[in-house]
Amino acid sequence: MAFEFLKPVSDEVQAHAMLQPQHAIGNVIKIHTAHTGLPQLNGVQMVLVGVLENRRDENALLQIKNVDQARKQFYELFPGNWLLNIVDMGDVHPGDRVEDTYYVLQQLTAELLSKKIIPIYLGGSQDLMYPIYRAFDDIKYMINVVNVDCRFDIGDIELPISSRSYVGKMVADQPYNLFNYSNLGFQTYFNSQDEIELLERMYFDATRLGVLDEDIKLAEPVMRDADVVGIDMAVVKAGDTAFAKANPNGLNGKQICSLSRYAGISDRTQVFGIFEIPIDASLTGSQLIAEMIWYFIEGYNYRAGEHPVNVENGYLKYRVPIEDEVLTFYKSNKTGRWWIELPFLSNVNNKLKQQTLLPCTRKDYELACDQNLPERWLKARRKNEV
Repeated sequence: MAFEFLKPVSDEVQAHAMLQPQHAIGNVIKIHTAHTGLPQLNGVQMVLVGVLENRRDENALLQIKNVDQARKQFYELFPGNWLLNIVDMGDVHPGDRVEDTYYVLQQLTAELLSKKIIPIYLGGSQDLMYPIYRAFDDIKYMINVVNVDCRFDIGDIELPISSRSYVGKMVADQPYNLFNYSNLGFQTYFNSQDEIELLERMYFDATRLGVLDEDIKLAEPVMRDADVVGIDMAVVKAGDTAFAKANPNGLNGKQICSLSRYAGISDRTQVFGIFEIPIDASLTGSQLIAEMIWYFIEGYNYRAGEHPVNVENGYLKYRVPIEDEVLTFYKSNKTGRWWIELPFLSNVNNKLKQQTLLPCTRKDYELACDQNLPERWLKARRKNEV
């Protein structure tokens, strides 16, 4: 049982939680401690887990010891109007080999998925996304992965897996579970032209930092379609994290919290992870991570139950003739969110039938009315034709 490998939250962090005001998160959630053991998970919707593994980070000189600073900052916050049961399950410590940690994380994720509990992972290197992805091996449908990162992390699939190549392993390794990969926030100068061209040939989605700067709301439909969301903290600019090793350009604190909320409000997202937390994480960066967790939970609390979409009830239907196509859009009466139909996927195998509706924006509908085919719709069709 994967839960046996979880180590309790440290006595120092537990004491910090007890010192918080009565209604602060540290005194509201249940915590895995050495004294009380692992809390029961009956009726729990969400868990927090630290994963102290960064040996496959090409730039890491030292082993990450804990994520306690972020924990403390999270415990100090006050919950929103949540009717949720949340557990801090403690930490997964590194095994003798990296593969041992991968195995524990894969089994832990699979077990939580089976219980319909969403794990929020606080991790070291982002290659931990690979065993999380492999936890879906026994799921009977293909999944979508969203990576909020300044890099694509495709790498060289011929080399051993690392924090810069785990996406390539997802694409190449059997069993094939990956239906779509989306990147949010990439910066061109951090990615080779080979990777950029490969992403285009595979018709995966990538949204540049500059595009998100203009309108962060463009990320919402991408998050709405995600099963797994991973955030590399290197995507946040140095001024908003105060991390010693950080990039001068990137998303700001408000934007990364918005993306975390979009991930939480997505009815489809089943795993959320924040990675590349440095061993010397600053107080500012740890506070930001705590707020990202808070916003993910806040988003989850406002989920509307719109996945899978049942367009027979509560949706307005719009048909737009364009070129030799008739595009069909659906708008939710409840949330005002939009979807576009992918009729060319209606006859594919069962693993893909859930993909026949693609989240979109009202802007996509307006572009179609102006006789412009939406870019994500085009990519989905081209991918189907390959």
